[in-house]
This record gives sequence, structure tokens and C-alpha cells, in this order.
Amino acid sequence: VQLQASGGGSVQSGDSLRLSCTASGFALGDYAVAWFRRAPGKEREAISCIDDSDGYSQYFYADSVKGRFTLSRDNAKNSAFLQMRSLKPEDTAVYYCAVANSYCSSFGPNIVHWGQGTQVTVSS
Repeated sequence: VQLQASGGGSVQSGDSLRLSCTASGFALGDYAVAWFRRAPGKEREAISCIDDSDGYSQYFYADSVKGRFTLSRDNAKNSAFLQMRSLKPEDTAVYYCAVANSYCSSFGPNIVHWGQGTQVTVSS
């Protein structure tokens, strides 16, 4: 059972990146998926989450990324993606994906798997 985050890198302010979160050993579609980030010297921040309620997907975004980041998932690829646009230096952080067997509203206490993290560095 593994959750692998990838796609990080070093970019310039205003650039875009697409992070991937790929599951092996379990079906990602059975879980809520969230992205977190931890910037140097700061607390971990939950930035986006997707869950499925009553047959449709619900998306949640932190104010810091709303309008710039888009979360999606492809169950056929057993993966979730975080499309990041208009990146800013303050987006510099290690980005992690995680899955929980709950809705996004109660994600934290119900996390069952974490990805290993991928570094995103945005220079001005």
C-alpha cells in the first residue's frame, strides 16, 4: 500500500505546475483525497480536498490557493492531481497528498495514508 506524490520542481513566479498523487495497493476513488503543504518555519496547511457525497464530487480550497489551484482525480489512473497556476513565492513548500475514509469536513482524524511529499520552489 503506497501513496506517491510527484511533480514538484523549481519555477518562476507566475508559472504553473501539476502535482500527481498516485495510489498503489488500494483504490484511490474509495477515499477522500487532500493536499497539504508545509512551508519552511510554518505549520502544515491543508490546501485542497475532494470527497464524494451522494454520487457527486465536492471540492474544498483554502483561501490562499482558491482560484489558482485545481484539484481533480482520475480513478482509472488511480491518481489525483493538483494543477497549480499563477504560482507565487509564498507557495514554496513541501506538498503532501493524503487520503481519508471520511468526508473532507472530518479529514484530519481519519487519514489512513500519506504520500512522501514533493518540493515546490517558486522564485520571484
